Amino acid sequence: MINKSFNEINEVYDLEIERVVETIKKQKFKKVLLQFPDGMKPYAEVIVSEIENRTKCSCLIWFDSCFGACDTPLEVEKLGVDLIIQFGHSEWKF
Repeated sequence: MINKSFNEINEVYDLEIERVVETIKKQKFKKVLLQFPDGMKPYAEVIVSEIENRTKCSCLIWFDSCFGACDTPLEVEKLGVDLIIQFGHSEWKF
């Protein structure tokens, strides 16, 4: 893990943490799976800690490959998660 605070990480990547927290709380999700691209994986524990502290949910980190939003783990049903959040480094243009 790279030694950076959540705020330092959030300055580099727009994590949309308020949106994440609000969604988890509003829907009362208990178990959340987080996917990160390789470049963000060193920060995964810090991000998970922030989300868990602010929502009281339990987060799982998917450390296998992730090639974009369409790359959802097939094992997700076995994990029994309520929500999958995929972080990335590129902004989506809708």
